Amino acid sequence: MVFITIPNQKTLSLTLDPNATSLHSLKLSIHRHTQIPIHLLRTLFLSHSHPLPPPENDAVVLLSDLRVTPLSTLTLHLPLLGGTQPPNVPPSKPKLEFLNSKPPPNYVAGLGRGATGFTTRSDIGPARAAPDLPDRSAAAIGGPSGVGRGRGKPGDEDADEAEDAEDKGYDENQKFDEFEGNDVGLFASAEYDEDDKEADAVWEAIDKRMDSRRKDRREARLKQEIEKYRASNPKITEQFADLKRKLYTLSTQEWESIPEIGDYSLRNKKKRFESFVPVPDTLLEKARQEQEHVTALDPKSRSAGGTETPWAQTPVTDLTAVGEGRGTVLSLKLDRLSDSVSGQTVVDPKGYLTDLKSMKITSDAEISDIKKARLLLKSVTQTNPKHPPGWIAAARLEEVAGKIQAARQLIKEGCEQCPKSEDVWLEACRLASPEEAKAVIAKGVKSIPSSVKLWLQAAKLENDDVNKKSRVLRKGLEHIPDSVRLWKAVVELANEEDARLLLHRAVECCPLHVELWLALARLETYESAKKVLNRARERLTKEPAIWITAAKLEEANGNTGMVGKIIERGIRALQREGLEIDREAWMKEAEAAERAGSVVTCQAIIANTIGIGVEEEDRKRTWVADAEECKKRGSIETARAIYAHALSVFLTKKSIWLKAAQLEKSHGTRESLDALLRKAVTYRPQAEVLWLMGAKEKWLAGDVPAARAILQEAYAAIPNSEEIWLAAFKLEFENHEPERARMLLAKARERGGTERVWMKSAIVERELGNTDEERRLLDEGLKRFPSFFKLWLMLGQLEERLGHLEKAKEAYELGLKHCSSCIHLWLSLANLEEKMNGLSKARAVLTMARKKNPQNPELWLAAVRAEMRHANKKESDILMAKALQECPNSGILWAASIEMVPRPQRKSKSMDALKKCDHDPHVIAAVAKLFWHDRKVDKARTWLNRAVTLAPDIGDFWALYYKFELQHGSDENQKDVLKRCIAAEPKHGEKWQAISKSVENSHQPTEAILKKVVVALGKEENAAENSRHQFHFFIE
Repeated sequence: MVFITIPNQKTLSLTLDPNATSLHSLKLSIHRHTQIPIHLLRTLFLSHSHPLPPPENDAVVLLSDLRVTPLSTLTLHLPLLGGTQPPNVPPSKPKLEFLNSKPPPNYVAGLGRGATGFTTRSDIGPARAAPDLPDRSAAAIGGPSGVGRGRGKPGDEDADEAEDAEDKGYDENQKFDEFEGNDVGLFASAEYDEDDKEADAVWEAIDKRMDSRRKDRREARLKQEIEKYRASNPKITEQFADLKRKLYTLSTQEWESIPEIGDYSLRNKKKRFESFVPVPDTLLEKARQEQEHVTALDPKSRSAGGTETPWAQTPVTDLTAVGEGRGTVLSLKLDRLSDSVSGQTVVDPKGYLTDLKSMKITSDAEISDIKKARLLLKSVTQTNPKHPPGWIAAARLEEVAGKIQAARQLIKEGCEQCPKSEDVWLEACRLASPEEAKAVIAKGVKSIPSSVKLWLQAAKLENDDVNKKSRVLRKGLEHIPDSVRLWKAVVELANEEDARLLLHRAVECCPLHVELWLALARLETYESAKKVLNRARERLTKEPAIWITAAKLEEANGNTGMVGKIIERGIRALQREGLEIDREAWMKEAEAAERAGSVVTCQAIIANTIGIGVEEEDRKRTWVADAEECKKRGSIETARAIYAHALSVFLTKKSIWLKAAQLEKSHGTRESLDALLRKAVTYRPQAEVLWLMGAKEKWLAGDVPAARAILQEAYAAIPNSEEIWLAAFKLEFENHEPERARMLLAKARERGGTERVWMKSAIVERELGNTDEERRLLDEGLKRFPSFFKLWLMLGQLEERLGHLEKAKEAYELGLKHCSSCIHLWLSLANLEEKMNGLSKARAVLTMARKKNPQNPELWLAAVRAEMRHANKKESDILMAKALQECPNSGILWAASIEMVPRPQRKSKSMDALKKCDHDPHVIAAVAKLFWHDRKVDKARTWLNRAVTLAPDIGDFWALYYKFELQHGSDENQKDVLKRCIAAEPKHGEKWQAISKSVENSHQPTEAILKKVVVALGKEENAAENSRHQFHFFIE
């Protein structure tokens, strides 16, 4: 390798061997890499004082003879030519013109002689747009431009930039864009081919995909920005909404005193000149004639016997112009419908077939329409007499015009012209009199003996004579033996024995119609039906209905063991024939079999088809969803079969066992539910809920010993289950066995029971009236579980019942030290402070509670109600406004706000509440109360039903609903609400919990609790009404 230092202070590296390379070869290599002419490569220096030999000896002198070794560095010196004299350049051969021209498209150099081209990095050049190089031929002929000390490029203002551009080989500012920089022209000269198009499409699809992934976030951000903008820039209507609501306070005099805004926009407008022309007498006469009632026939009608409608009821006076105008409009319409071809008018009569049915002749214009239509249809029948719709339209036109005889004559001509059209014969039969209709249809079947419609019409004309109808249909079958419609009609008229014989003949004539085979199988005996179905299966190999019918036949005859085999064999046979098994379609067949009473067939279909086309990981989810859908449609046996198949696959899935148990509980018997639960606990002995469900069902059935036995088995399977201990306690406690309950709880406490066991123990002692034992249990429980708020709450309530208010307060305060986030403790302490020290102390407690538990609607509501109890209306309104600002989506606050405002404002307040929380049951119950007070019974019932549907566990809504039905509903509605409440077993609700958890109501059923809550609601409503009257009286 040899290094060459060129005049632009750059170093060129050449891969050469000095021992085999001459000086001339070195110059040629320098010329190829730098484009410097060879005649200028006169002087090369190995060092500052050692030039290489002159050019005449460079062809024979090797570089190694000149002491040039590998990795040597040579310096190239170029002479500077001054003045304007051109350098002494030896003449060179002029290059051909085509070398500088653009090659043709798809040209590859050397391809014609078999050479294959390749591309190197030096051919590609820098990663920029190719510069516009000057014409090389000119440089070769006239010498290099810019050589010489005093010459420059013409048109350049900055010589330095030109020199830099020459050094780089391109001009940086040549294709500069202010947005994209120099890269704008990177591929400007490239061609846009199919690969580029495909790449752009791929990138565009990627951009769309990425944009769709960011769509949700972008839409959410846009929605948030819109809401923020609307909040900062409200509409005029929103700004004045509160003022508009206050307009109801204006009196009538104030409304009247509001000035009207006049229309001042017409001040500068010029009044238009209006002229009034009297109404002509002809128009008045026409109006009088149209409104006139004629009670007598005119002479024309009397001469015709009153059977023809006269053309005009009154003589035409001066309305000729009106008639001419109307005739002109009608002619234009008819001309638009018609098409004149070589002097003959052809009209499509199909429009008249429908329009003429509703035409009624009531005026002269309609008579004119009929005349024109008659002429047009006459042209149709004359120019194309073999066109049946033309004759039908012409006959119907005459029928509408009231000329039935002319219609019959026209349709008779149509039958002669078109004897092979069954529509013409049917129309002729319709227009003919009852006596002539049979003769007309007889001619029709003679002309077209293969028309099924004509034979059915002929049978219909034989009114109620079954034998004649059957005779006609059998005659038709002689001509059309493969008509399924005729066979069905004749079988429907025959008795059972004749029908069986007819169906035997029918399946011979129509062997590919499955309905005839199935009908024959239903009429045959068991053995014959099996033969018929086997024959049908041979003819119709891809018909699943035959296999299903065979399974139903076996089930009907008691061979239930064969049903599953037949369905399984049928599915395999259908799959061999290439028929795709549609799981949804077979499920519909199973539901149809269930409706027909074939339960075993239904189960067999489900067992053999429910798993077809379902992925293994989706089986559980898909089968449960199918069962729920069948349950919604009322197909209980189908749903039971799906669950049974799912349980055979997933034996240990507790969720499927629970779904199946719920189905049996809702639609099965106690025996089936007990059997299912017994089977469930066999496979899932560790599932507590299955044991407890079985014990509860036995308890509800009145079999307490069986419930005890189930719980004993459950305890043996799950020895340390607290749920089973508590269930056994509840069973004994609810059945008035307190000693047994005490013993169970004592054992549970000895075995390290949780806080629930101690709470239940205290409840038992409270029920029995053992105050000291209750306090002892509560104290011990609180030592073990100081963070369980219910024990603190029960201790405080115990002291309150005994009248020890200070001790109760101390218990609540101690409880709050351990459970500062317990809302019930704060509310109990506030109520106690209000009872002991008045409103101010209770207000301080609730304020402290709100600071420690922010955004809690129950605390805000308690503060508002405390102010209301002491008649602080203004303070309660302020608190409610603050509460809604802090908890804008709280339903209980909005419901209380609706009840607090005056009645005229409640509607608007309820609209605001529904906008904030439209699915909250408290708001829905408050709106139902509004409808109730406005006597809108149906709406109130709908909204109350919606409330109990959304929150069936809140007993206050059930009590409100039941009270409403007691006042406005029937006995049936009251029983329905009571039944639904008992099934729901509500446990929560402000009034419901206060009554159900009292000592005297501990063992009361749901019905008794419901009625007591209704009474409490009535008392509260009466008290509120009295306090409202007293408040208004105090203000006055």
